[in-house]
Amino acid sequence: MPVSTPGRRLPARAVAPRATGARERAAQATRDSILHAAIKVFARDGYDGGRIEQISKAARSYDRMIYYYFGSKEGLFVEVLEEIYRRFNEAEAGLELDLDEPVAALKSVIHFVWTYYQAHPEFITLLNTENLHKGRHIARSLRATEYSSPAVGLVGSVLASGVRKGVFRSDLRARDVYLMIVGMCYFYLSNRHTLSVFLGEELEASSELARWESFIADSVLRVVSPAVTSRESTPAFLAGADR
Repeated sequence: MPVSTPGRRLPARAVAPRATGARERAAQATRDSILHAAIKVFARDGYDGGRIEQISKAARSYDRMIYYYFGSKEGLFVEVLEEIYRRFNEAEAGLELDLDEPVAALKSVIHFVWTYYQAHPEFITLLNTENLHKGRHIARSLRATEYSSPAVGLVGSVLASGVRKGVFRSDLRARDVYLMIVGMCYFYLSNRHTLSVFLGEELEASSELARWESFIADSVLRVVSPAVTSRESTPAFLAGADR
């Protein structure tokens, strides 16, 4: 047994430094892989058709890991919906708008929504699925109301700038203008296949997509313009519509 000498210390045993966070990073990578696989499977097969074993196989993981990280298939789907909204908000946060040019800024918002929906068809497909379920999954999310707030707030900032400069009306709600924009973008793209058949036109043609974006911008700008909106300026056939 080694004996210490007064005034002399035994050399400390060398200890290999622990790889900090390695386990946590691996766990997060597994969780992310499952989530990304679930987005693809649910977008392709819907909530009812998307199976746990399909998702775990696509993620190169195991069924039990899905239950470990997400609790259930429903819990996983809720996080899928949260994730697609998070991605949308993250992309939107990258918009560089010049609020000194409110008309151009509003057109930029419209262009962003229109092109984002086209580039991310899973966004529309997953929302269609959730609407078939009457929103019962997203209603479980504690973050649901957080995801629409940035988008509405952005439109609100643009409208406020336009009001200050006298180019936009002051009696509009940002929520209403936001719904107008996303509604016109969403309906066209979510129904483009059936509408192409009914109308006898190829709505996915690049020329038609560009035409519709221009129509959306024109429609929104007409609505937000400070032109007189009194009953006297309304055509007679419209003025009597609500009688």
